[in-house]
Amino acid sequence: MKIKPLDDRVLVVPADEEETTASGLIIPDTAKEKPRRGTVAAVGNDEELQELISEGDVILYGKYAGDELSYDGNDYLILNRGDILAKLS
Repeated sequence: MKIKPLDDRVLVVPADEEETTASGLIIPDTAKEKPRRGTVAAVGNDEELQELISEGDVILYGKYAGDELSYDGNDYLILNRGDILAKLS
């Protein structure tokens, strides 16, 4: 079975949380922030959205955006179109 978002929703695999800072300091679990970028795993059937975003694209989304879910041992986010802030190229 495969997850297929409906309408203007996007299924995203969140990026891993940062373990260290740029200078090499280890970030404790209590100070880690939720990732705010991820890779698109599937796009809903909205044609306009499909022209903008496709599988494999890396996107930025809001800090508290989307609904989290776990499926087959993997973590995902389902975002509405309005939750997507930018597409990285």
